[in-house]
Amino acid sequence: MAHAYPQRPEYAADQAFEPGSGLHWMRLSRRHPWERRIMAAVWAVPVAAVGAFVFAQGGGAAGGLLWVALVVLGTVLAWIVAELAYRSYGYAERADDLIVTHGVFVRRLIVVPYGRMQFVDVTAGLLERWMGVATVRMHTAAAATDARIPGLPAAEASLLRDRLAQKGEERSMGL
Repeated sequence: MAHAYPQRPEYAADQAFEPGSGLHWMRLSRRHPWERRIMAAVWAVPVAAVGAFVFAQGGGAAGGLLWVALVVLGTVLAWIVAELAYRSYGYAERADDLIVTHGVFVRRLIVVPYGRMQFVDVTAGLLERWMGVATVRMHTAAAATDARIPGLPAAEASLLRDRLAQKGEERSMGL
């Protein structure tokens, strides 16, 4: 279940990323970083195995072990980034628009006016379905204002999709 959480700006520039109007950012499901971690581990196993085999053929056991160590390091970094990305995501429904913020190294704030939304879709891959999470994506005529909210509990994703579609129809700008 997504939760609202107050966020204290760590930097002066973070004030530009506040939802305003006394709103708090809604948070993703705690399962989202675990889904990303599992995907990193799933990809790491065959990459490590194939790379170790190839390097062992050409450079001996040391090359294979070095490759496996690099893959393990990459997987650990992916686990850390998954947590940081989870903490950076937030969304808020305002009267006339939806705002989404995210970004670990580069912070981004996307404002999607309800009247500009062309359609809203919900997607979930095999692992996401198993974990009970989904991604809601809002599409507009301008690709730069498209937004996605990953890692929402499936039931909440469905409700958000319906609310956004209704608000979009109510405020349709004749597109």
